[in-house]
Amino acid sequence: MIKWIHKYKNRVTALSGILIALGFILKTLGYAAVADYALILATLIAVVPIMYKAYLALRMKAFSIELLVTIAVIGALFIREYTESSVVTFLFLFGDFLEARTLEKTRSSLRSLIDMAPQEAIVLHGTDQVVVPVEEVAVGDRLFIKPGGKIPVDGIIVKGQAAINEAAVTGEAIPANKSVDAKVFSGTLVDEGYIEMIAEKVGDDTTFAKIIELVEEAQESKSKAERFLDAFANFYTPAIVVLSVVVYVWTRDLHLAITFLVIACPGALVIGAPVSNVAGIGNGAKYGVLVKGGEVMDRFSKVDTLVFDKTGTLTKGKPEVTDIHIVSAIDRQELLQLTASAERISEHHLGQTIVKYAHQHGLDTAAPKDAEVIKGHGLKATIDNRHLVAGNRKLMAKSGISINEAAESYAVAREKTGNTVVFAAINGKLAGLFSIADQIREDAPQALAEMRRNGIKQIIMLTGDNRHTAQAVAEQLGLDAFHAELLPEDKVRFVKQLQADGAVVAMAGDGINDAPAIATADIGLAMGEGGTDISMETADVVLMADKLMQFSHAYSLSKATMRNMKQNIAIAVAVVIFLLAGVLLGSVHLASGMFIHEASILAVILNAMRLIGFGRKNTVASN
Repeated sequence: MIKWIHKYKNRVTALSGILIALGFILKTLGYAAVADYALILATLIAVVPIMYKAYLALRMKAFSIELLVTIAVIGALFIREYTESSVVTFLFLFGDFLEARTLEKTRSSLRSLIDMAPQEAIVLHGTDQVVVPVEEVAVGDRLFIKPGGKIPVDGIIVKGQAAINEAAVTGEAIPANKSVDAKVFSGTLVDEGYIEMIAEKVGDDTTFAKIIELVEEAQESKSKAERFLDAFANFYTPAIVVLSVVVYVWTRDLHLAITFLVIACPGALVIGAPVSNVAGIGNGAKYGVLVKGGEVMDRFSKVDTLVFDKTGTLTKGKPEVTDIHIVSAIDRQELLQLTASAERISEHHLGQTIVKYAHQHGLDTAAPKDAEVIKGHGLKATIDNRHLVAGNRKLMAKSGISINEAAESYAVAREKTGNTVVFAAINGKLAGLFSIADQIREDAPQALAEMRRNGIKQIIMLTGDNRHTAQAVAEQLGLDAFHAELLPEDKVRFVKQLQADGAVVAMAGDGINDAPAIATADIGLAMGEGGTDISMETADVVLMADKLMQFSHAYSLSKATMRNMKQNIAIAVAVVIFLLAGVLLGSVHLASGMFIHEASILAVILNAMRLIGFGRKNTVASN
């Protein structure tokens, strides 16, 4: 019976309100005795779910607000204050109802994400189209997505082209035009056109499933303020009970002691921090920014130094081969084919660019033998009994390969125009140079300027690229400093040095070589769409649309969330002090105090809900 009443406490709240209204009407008509029975019944009905929650908390060895209310209501019944006992229980339940409804609204971003999750897929078996539950799709299945259809899993397009709405994943409102070889993500929509795709990630491995999981975990995680308030409530509740006893002993006024007990409930204080956290993280998810919890939001708001990788972070990460310069007596096509074959094992942007360039020119690339990737330098491989070394100057020097004056002059000239040069040597002799250029992201200048206005003191670039190219990018973006030709461990060392100097550091990157520095920084940020799984898992913040304006939004959001949290705590503390002073001075009574108490809870929730629409104009404008 008790569990049933607790389960249907919204109906119980309504019934309690009806009985209270009936009691007031009967009192007005002169039927005081009957009115008291109605008010007692309203109290007993409404107090059950409150007592049940207090009991559950006690079983967990926690002293909850419900325990205070339960004790106060029993005391009010004892001194025959039936009007106040019924009004207090009704207001508490009604406040709980409003709190649940408004908290649910703050979680709307997550709920809308879950609602977007695809349920079915069309699998192609030859010419047959078979509709299956999305859980039955396996890696390697060929799928058909018609116009208006939802993409069920992550994969790659093998036929057709379409305008795809990726807002569910990236937060980007403008549809992306995609064709053969382009990656597509679960939960996105085919606005126009049709595609056939091969499933690469299914079930919980899809990007969409990971987003939902990350947001769920983030909204459940707690900031320092929340953890402190949880601990505070555990000590506060028994302390208030003791103080209420002291008030009674001192004044011999049981009514005053009970009023003190109820009014001292820290409801708004306990709910104020979590609701800000949930609303802030929900806002981020809606705009394609995954912030992994309240603790991350707290630390992010204190960041004063930004550290960026270059390729794929400040630049688009879609470099192109702009020139191949031949040094020795080798055919250009032959050098391209050999180098591209070796680079097949590389996950680096530059290596994959050479592979892509070879395929665009109709060249086949065979898997290399005895291949070795040297992180931060390049690679070595054996292809058709020829030993190939491809990478930067340091790798050439380590491998005993000399770079003549003419080749070095050519390389420097290309680097000063913003190109990255990959040196390729065959059998110990320099054979050619690949010039590769990447474009700076269009939104980078605006995003960096906004973050400076919001409190960032210095912006630094750490890159494995050469000094000339790094300098060109740094000058275009007005960075405070840059360090080039770095290995992964060098990036970690620089981040640690900044922290030792007192900086609170956010590190942004997208590759495996960035993961150690991302993990070392106070806040790690990964570019989700173009980034590797390891950098996304290591990072505290993930940008799903690879837009630096999302980074700016996330930083502003973290500051706004922490401000909102502090506002809520200030409101809650001010109301408690005001009410307790009013109780002791005799100007605040049980029912009126409870009304103000519940109003303060609603006030902090409504204040937190302002975060749901935070940055809407800026974000829409940037899209």
